[in-house]
Amino acid sequence: MSNNGVPRTLRYLRAANGGLTQEQLAQRLHVSTSLIAKFETGRQIPRPDTAKKIDDLFGSAPLIDETAAEARRTAAPDWFRPLAEVEKEALTLRQFEPNVIPGLLQTEEYARAILRSGTLTPAKADEYLAVRMARQSDVFGQDDPPVCQFIIDENGLRRGDPMILRPQLEHLAEVGTDPRVLIQVAPASAGWHPGQNGQLTLASLRDGSSVGFVDDQLAGRLVTDPELVADLEHAWQAISGVALPCDQSRDLIMKLVKEL
Repeated sequence: MSNNGVPRTLRYLRAANGGLTQEQLAQRLHVSTSLIAKFETGRQIPRPDTAKKIDDLFGSAPLIDETAAEARRTAAPDWFRPLAEVEKEALTLRQFEPNVIPGLLQTEEYARAILRSGTLTPAKADEYLAVRMARQSDVFGQDDPPVCQFIIDENGLRRGDPMILRPQLEHLAEVGTDPRVLIQVAPASAGWHPGQNGQLTLASLRDGSSVGFVDDQLAGRLVTDPELVADLEHAWQAISGVALPCDQSRDLIMKLVKEL
């Protein structure tokens, strides 16, 4: 169960500021009243930008921001927390995804659709969504963000509701213009390659070490054994060998946008 102190803290701040109602708070933050209700019932955790706006409004910085950050951390599955910490500390990140767009590149609507397609309850899916959006902020919002390289199997770019997939692919094309974010596609024509064994992540850390991460239907695990990390490095090199260059990958992504 997550350690979400946001509901209690937010209710206290409203009461301490003249008994501000949920509707009044929502109006001042330019959000919906239902979103404030979700925060106060623990069904959703404020994203970093919203948490900061609440603190600015109440003059409570960094109370809500830190409380929400702790709630997001504890809302993540135990097995996933090590990767989230690694992502924040990495100098470089490399990730291959065979079936979906990587979490760090997902739009909110796409991420919500992915999370709600499984067995999670709506409330738990909303918690995980907040965690996923916060991960993006933690990685890309740094003053000196890591250099990130993503390789996505073409089949993973074709899966999903066209109304959600189109803006997601457009987002990929836009993010890929950042010189520190390299996005490549492993085309369907590449045939068999090691990436079809599943997702993998590799991170180079500030202490000079490298770690990996793999997941499956049940959970994921951090890989720190040098020999196993080397195996993942070999798989990555093989996947890189069949991936299109960034410019050709962007052309393919935009071609898929036009087809939707």
